[in-house]
Amino acid sequence: MHDTESDTFVYQSWPEKFSGMLKEIGIDSESKEIGTDEIENDDYYSRYFAQTPRMVTNRGCIDVKNSNIDAIQIIQKG
Repeated sequence: MHDTESDTFVYQSWPEKFSGMLKEIGIDSESKEIGTDEIENDDYYSRYFAQTPRMVTNRGCIDVKNSNIDAIQIIQKG
């Protein structure tokens, strides 16, 4: 490591990372724990389309405040 780099690394989940990015552009949001929101319990995609991935991983949710968008779900497909 170089002298200018910090020796301490702060672990952040995906919702925490995205919430921080939204805060940088002036959007107030709050990260939630994985599996605590009801939108995470439904299917992500319809199984009737050919390009639908079979494996989808839930990465968590973000609640957006003062916006028409209530929540953002972060998923990983592949």
